[in-house]
Amino acid sequence: MKGFVFHGPGQSAWEDVPDPAIKEPTDAIVRVGAVTICGTDLHILKGDVPEVRPGTVLGHEAVGEIVEIGSDVRTVRPGDRVLVSCISACGRCRYCREGSYGQCRGGGGWILGHLIDGTQAEYVRVPYADLSVHALPSAVESKDAVLLADIFPTSYEVGVLNGHVRPGDTVAVVGAGPIGLAAIATARLFAPERIVAVDLAASRLEAAKRLGADAVADAAEAPEQLVDDLTDGLGADVVIEAVGVPESFEMCTRMVRPGGHVANVGVHGKPAILHLEDLWIKNVTITTGLVDTHSTPTLLRMAAAGRLPTAQLVTHTFPLDRMEEAYDVFARAADTGALKVVLGGQSHEEVAVRAA
Repeated sequence: MKGFVFHGPGQSAWEDVPDPAIKEPTDAIVRVGAVTICGTDLHILKGDVPEVRPGTVLGHEAVGEIVEIGSDVRTVRPGDRVLVSCISACGRCRYCREGSYGQCRGGGGWILGHLIDGTQAEYVRVPYADLSVHALPSAVESKDAVLLADIFPTSYEVGVLNGHVRPGDTVAVVGAGPIGLAAIATARLFAPERIVAVDLAASRLEAAKRLGADAVADAAEAPEQLVDDLTDGLGADVVIEAVGVPESFEMCTRMVRPGGHVANVGVHGKPAILHLEDLWIKNVTITTGLVDTHSTPTLLRMAAAGRLPTAQLVTHTFPLDRMEEAYDVFARAADTGALKVVLGGQSHEEVAVRAA
């Protein structure tokens, strides 16, 4: 089969790779129908994630069809259309029993496209299939569903829920890329008073307005002052960091009010300064996190009901075999206007009915 293979920092190719096979009785093999590219994939290509070994097929998000299952798989069967979660869960360790699947100690967590071959290929082996794939409602198109593999649960769990967004809050989202935009969309579910989006790209600030931001600010033009003006000098109740660079994190800590929350979602490849000389007295809560995907079933139901603006984030579509071109377009988002690129993603109009 073909897959997109990481060969070291700055080196990758769409090339022939071995077909996946069942290795454990809890595995499933999925024929990939739609994939997307994550900002984390770009971090890997830059060398920011040294755990990824050369020769690894990248990708941790997909929609596809089950073609083979191990003897212990009970929740899906060949022919089922499924969402492949970015997080795999053994279901047995302490963290999985608490719903903290991202911290799985039984061989799961973020492994696809990280520690084992991932989803940016024609087929993928998914360990612990019972908890790591989700049967898809026929009402959700593949190009929309694939956004629920990572960016929506990540933004919702690590940004909105960890940040304790509440009705009436002022929420600042620093970074209006796909993760930041999904954070804006899911923060709106909690009826904040206002959402402020911060980014350097005018096209992304426009997208933030479409997704529900009440105010936008250029990151180069003192956005802290706008937040101060909007809150009578208090600061934002919740600030969500969705970039992953030291400057954006430090901006977030300057923007938050005393007693507020900074929820870091961005993937950081360099150290950031934590200004405790200013923060120690402010009762600020700072959270970090890898997504657990415990919210995926809820988000799937919301998507099926038309309550999530998934389609608005997809700006480019490609056939699967144009992976290298899709990476180029996504990596040059400032020039191309790319938000999310989806490869594959054909429509599915038939409803599969399983006997009870």
